[in-house]
Amino acid sequence: MIQLTDEGQSYATNGTPEAQYVNALVKDEETLKTDVEAKIGAQLAKIGFGKAMKNKWIKIGGDKKEKVTRCVDKIEDKDQDLLASYVANKEEKKHDKKVVEQMKKRQLLAIITEKTFKVTKGKNYAPDFKKLPTTLTAEMIRTGEWKNVAFKKQNWNASGLNPNGGHLHPLLKVRSQFRQIFLEMGFNEMPTDKFVESSFWNFDSLIQPQSHPARDMHDTFFIKNPKMCKDVPEQYALKVKEAHEHGLEGSRGYEYDWKMDEAMKNILRTHTTAVSSKMLYNLANQEGGFKPMKYFSIDRVFRNETLDATHLAEFHQCEGVIADYNIGLSHLLGIFTTFFKKIGIDKLKYKPAYNPYTEPSLEIFGYHPTLKRWVEIGNSGVFRPEMLEPMGLPKDVSVIAWGLSLERPTMIYYDVKNIRDLFGHKVSLTSTKKNPICYIQEIEPKATLSPADQKVADEVEAKLSKQ
Repeated sequence: MIQLTDEGQSYATNGTPEAQYVNALVKDEETLKTDVEAKIGAQLAKIGFGKAMKNKWIKIGGDKKEKVTRCVDKIEDKDQDLLASYVANKEEKKHDKKVVEQMKKRQLLAIITEKTFKVTKGKNYAPDFKKLPTTLTAEMIRTGEWKNVAFKKQNWNASGLNPNGGHLHPLLKVRSQFRQIFLEMGFNEMPTDKFVESSFWNFDSLIQPQSHPARDMHDTFFIKNPKMCKDVPEQYALKVKEAHEHGLEGSRGYEYDWKMDEAMKNILRTHTTAVSSKMLYNLANQEGGFKPMKYFSIDRVFRNETLDATHLAEFHQCEGVIADYNIGLSHLLGIFTTFFKKIGIDKLKYKPAYNPYTEPSLEIFGYHPTLKRWVEIGNSGVFRPEMLEPMGLPKDVSVIAWGLSLERPTMIYYDVKNIRDLFGHKVSLTSTKKNPICYIQEIEPKATLSPADQKVADEVEAKLSKQ
């Protein structure tokens, strides 16, 4: 719809500036410019003078060209007629589009858009607003109400916003894979949500003497407040004291004066074996007696280490524990074969080691195909009777266990050279977002071939590697 501006409405009523300028003059009679300006206005006279001269409706006279003279008897004001026609008929499509655009540029008119709506009652009309449910609830299903409920329509093709957070750290990705492997092997996850542990469960219950170097402040973080714990079972503590001081049948113990005050000190746990010790004690004293169990844990531990490219004061430990009748080192080695194949390591080597709470003890080495050398990947052993019998476990029950860090395999999987780039305050949040999910593939055992067939297979593999 066409609507004239105030200026356009004035021209439609009184004529354009050039027409008003000419109409203020008398034919063939000289008039001072100042008189015309006084009559129609200075601004209007300024605009009208130029256009009237262009149309040859007037001419300039006088010595200083301060006078004007009308040259024509009659003029035709086409713009006034156009503007008047827009007043009479405001529909844009009834007029010349180009002319309308020109008038619009001269700010003599504007195009007004009018929208009309017709509102009628629909099938879902209701005098009061009712908020429609968006989800199906258990109560609706139980009562059958869902059959009569009108749900809010959902746009299933709409794209959601890309999340800015929620990216898993590489350690958590590998942890998730390890956890799944343990669960597939039938292990139960231990509760490891307590970082602060007593020295009793962390050291003493594991038959680690109170004079051991690991219990020194240079290796362990001690808690100042609260300094002591209160959750040590008294009867069990007395049996642990006896095992430390005098040993069991066939052993001599450490032959020292075991102190409860030392065992009650709170620390940041140095290994998740402190949790394993608690679980085994609960297993020995549960209702119905002992039942064979397999446990695992993956959580954070703390040691007062010197920080370097491969060591931090806090890291993650993965641990597996199996308690059953008449099991030993051969069963432990069999578990290693299965477990480490599942995490992508098939070449293993073992070295005898010493742990206060396991005998025999083994360090586990895996062959690193990229580094072309053997790398220590874990520690293991069979828990000593001096640790198990005070808990109340039957004498024919053995416990095998092994542990490894989470950081070292993660550094291998993601090719991280410095552990401080993986864990701690220097980790790049951008790299955390961009790192892919680590998929650990279980290594399938290769079929045994005859020497002749093996030679052919090696030749084919060599040819394919060159292509």
